[in-house]
Amino acid sequence: MKCGFVTILGRPNVGKSTLLNQILGQKIVITTDKAQTTRKRIKGILTDENGQIIFVDRPGVHRPLNKLGEFLLDEAKIAVPDADLVLFLVDGSEPAGKGDRWIAENILKGINIPIILVMNKLDKIKNMQRIEENLISYKTLFDENIPIVRISAKTGRNKDTLLNNILKKLPDGEKLYPDDVVTEESMRSVAEEIIREKILLNTQDEIPHSVAIKVEKYEENDDIDRIYANIYCETKSQKGILIGKGGNLLKIVGTQARKELESIVDKKVFLGLEVKVEKDWRKKDKILKDFGYVSQDSL
Repeated sequence: MKCGFVTILGRPNVGKSTLLNQILGQKIVITTDKAQTTRKRIKGILTDENGQIIFVDRPGVHRPLNKLGEFLLDEAKIAVPDADLVLFLVDGSEPAGKGDRWIAENILKGINIPIILVMNKLDKIKNMQRIEENLISYKTLFDENIPIVRISAKTGRNKDTLLNNILKKLPDGEKLYPDDVVTEESMRSVAEEIIREKILLNTQDEIPHSVAIKVEKYEENDDIDRIYANIYCETKSQKGILIGKGGNLLKIVGTQARKELESIVDKKVFLGLEVKVEKDWRKKDKILKDFGYVSQDSL
């Protein structure tokens, strides 16, 4: 039986979280078209008759602009040396760019770990010549040939081909998790991420990057879960936008998040949301730690 850790690495918005959700057949990671959607390391566990693959989804790699950005970069880099395999996920609808080159040279170069280059979003291109040209641009990032798999994370195209290639690279070993476990995430963490996702989907400009969620209380009961969470932003003007005229936006976010949480826990959910201002929280180590943005030392 095969068992091992697979790190998914790539620039922001190349489809890492979409791919993981597609592989697992259910949503465990939030997905939007905005950068920094994934902020924390999340494990997704796939178990079948061939073995167990522990996927580690990480924030997209980009140049940090503040303490939060430094944390996101650390999360993307820190456990690569401990992985059994790295999936370097790229947007195959475009040629390799500076971000892809930076990852190849600063994170992947010289590591003694198998790498699979995964070209995503090829469903966006009909011109085969353009696809081949893009492929060549990614090949030049590496000194030697590495396996390449072409996929669509959105539709699941070639998912089985990718999984077969992954299993070939993993070591033999016993399962580390029970068969029915698909993630290590707690419901408190899941609730925080779902609330943040709904904010990302309903706001624009700087708001998505300036928001952090902290569940202050999570009460589980047989018939209803009661969740009380604070939404933190950096300025009073952002607070006004998040609340909306007459509380309209906060109500939309709360309703969308509550309905999704109810579908997960399969019972009623009461969701209490409050918006608070924490000035410049993305630049403060103490606040980042309080919000759970603390780098972990291993997978």
